[in-house]
Amino acid sequence: MKGKTVTAITIGALLVGIVIGISGSYLTQPTQAIQVTQTTQTIEAIPENFNKLVIGFIPTEKAEELTPKAKDLEKFLEEKFNGELDVEVLIPSAYEPLIEGLRFGHVHAAFMDVGAGWIAHKKAGAEVVFSEVVKGKIYYQASVFARVDDNSINTIDDVIGKRVAFTSITGSSGFIRPIGTLVEKGLIEITGNDVVALEAVLNKAFKSHTFAGGYKSALEMLVNGNVDAAFGADDAPQRFLSPEQQAKIRIVEKIGPIPSHVFVIGEDIPKIVKNTLVDAMIELNYEENNQILKKLYGAEALSPTTTRMHIGDFGNKVDVLTGIEDKLLSKVKK
Repeated sequence: MKGKTVTAITIGALLVGIVIGISGSYLTQPTQAIQVTQTTQTIEAIPENFNKLVIGFIPTEKAEELTPKAKDLEKFLEEKFNGELDVEVLIPSAYEPLIEGLRFGHVHAAFMDVGAGWIAHKKAGAEVVFSEVVKGKIYYQASVFARVDDNSINTIDDVIGKRVAFTSITGSSGFIRPIGTLVEKGLIEITGNDVVALEAVLNKAFKSHTFAGGYKSALEMLVNGNVDAAFGADDAPQRFLSPEQQAKIRIVEKIGPIPSHVFVIGEDIPKIVKNTLVDAMIELNYEENNQILKKLYGAEALSPTTTRMHIGDFGNKVDVLTGIEDKLLSKVKK
């Protein structure tokens, strides 16, 4: 394949501030304007054996709604590669296919929840290159939810012995932060370093527990009275529930900041493809392309960053929950 001409983009300043992790706190520096310099140059050819770029998306129970939005990104990226590379989108129902794909080169880049992104970094060598900016922030609040007509739950401490709904075992606000908080408070103790120990403590701590699959499903279980408490992002009810459903539940407590969703790139992607992909994703911040990004997850921008800079010490909270990686990767065989 011949070399191709592309537009190289040099960023003079980040679109938003850099997130700084200090003892679990996330601070944002003042927003700066983007300064972009564009130059046209000829670069090396895409390797002949690399003919398809697979982009993964956060697992969802609403894949049929996300697909057309993901297809818009697929079309945009194919145009940026001048038709020289096929782009394919993958919307799984669980994180296993994404991490497995990044690990073995079947998936080349992906939007991920930060907890899963950390595991993908450790197990698959994937690197965070962007964080999502939502309402001017690169973090959101993990929250505990209960029904309006239930006065027995007033803090996260009160969920012990109750019926609870988590999002998924890698859900940052839907599992990692709440369970990590209960461990830090000494309300539960994980003895052992495998998935059996993790499952044992969940069975002991709660009357019942369910991994619902996502924010919507977990909150609907709460609305319908199937559980006493649910966990997730503070804005999840507004994003996934009707006004009538929202009126039936309340935020019990906000339990801490979560770094925003990330975009990761696998370690085996050819350098020319990686560079062109990063440049193209930056262009989603431009007004003429921004709706493609907003329609996906509601983020208004992507902020260039790194794994350590964005995830910070939140990765330590993932690591202390023994068994998460075993559970997630139990089906991953090379």
